[in-house]
Amino acid sequence: MIKKHIVAITSTIIIFYSCSDNKASENKKDPVNAAPHYTLAKVERAKVSEQLKLPAQLAAYQEVSIFPKVNGYVKTVSVDIGSHVQKGQVLMTLEAPELEQAVAQAKEKYARAKSDYTISKENYARLKEASATPGAISPLDLATAKSKAEADSSLSNAEKANWQMQQTMMDYLIVTAPFSGVITQRNVHPGALVSAEAKDGKPMLELKQVDHLRLQVDIPESAVASLKKKNDSVSFELSAYPGVERKGHISRISMNINEQFRSERIELDVYNADGTLAPGMYADVLFNSDGSPNALSVPRSAVVISTERKYVIVVRNGKAVKVDVITGNQAHNKMEIVGAVQPGEEVITDANDEIKDGTNVQ
Repeated sequence: MIKKHIVAITSTIIIFYSCSDNKASENKKDPVNAAPHYTLAKVERAKVSEQLKLPAQLAAYQEVSIFPKVNGYVKTVSVDIGSHVQKGQVLMTLEAPELEQAVAQAKEKYARAKSDYTISKENYARLKEASATPGAISPLDLATAKSKAEADSSLSNAEKANWQMQQTMMDYLIVTAPFSGVITQRNVHPGALVSAEAKDGKPMLELKQVDHLRLQVDIPESAVASLKKKNDSVSFELSAYPGVERKGHISRISMNINEQFRSERIELDVYNADGTLAPGMYADVLFNSDGSPNALSVPRSAVVISTERKYVIVVRNGKAVKVDVITGNQAHNKMEIVGAVQPGEEVITDANDEIKDGTNVQ
């Protein structure tokens, strides 16, 4: 009897678990046919303001590399690296004996040509006066004298111009500062031979204006629409003086997009009366970009950025649709987009490459 009861209980247990398994399997959904659940967000028409931190560099307001205009030897150099000079100050002098001889010869040629012209002019004047008496001077002689005077006049003017040119070349032996600034390079010393024909050589001196500097910064093409106007104030920090915020004013806008870097250059005037700044210093410019008024905004996580494309996954009729977009400003958890997306449409916020076009979306 005991054995019969045990067999009956065991059969009842087996039947119970069998029924339970069947019910559980019926309650489970087919993972293949089930639509994945994603978090969705609506596309909004709203611009996104962003503060850009752009790299910049200080440059001299004016700078010049001074090369020799004539061949000669360096006679004196009155400045060195770091010398502060004023406009018109003598920086160095050269000597060129050949040029001095050329000036003397040009002067003598001009004096001789001038003397010949004086004689020809006087001769023509006397012949013209004598021709007033009929038959005294033939017309041919008078015409010849006039032609000779005119030729001598032209020759005299040519020799004078040559003499003046040689004198001008002599002036190049004295090198002066074209503007006030600081000598930043010196590559010659007294006795050195310098040549005006040398190609790709080092300059004798380099002069930079440092009391007035240019801060050069390239604005990305995406932020050009928010570009400020001239005379607007912009904040910047120098790497040499971290934590010190300075101000500059926009003075020049290039109005040209660099094709390689897709950016537009602007320049700020920075005054350096105390001499603490120097050309070549790096800076970070804080630029507020207001965003595009025609742009749409979505959560940053809704934009998938790969090496090939940028896109969002829009839910249309319960299906996932990848739509290429162009991104703009981004701040906090929002990003501007422009593309074939309409305000009010829903996008997947946790978008990724694994979601395929046509996927069912709950």
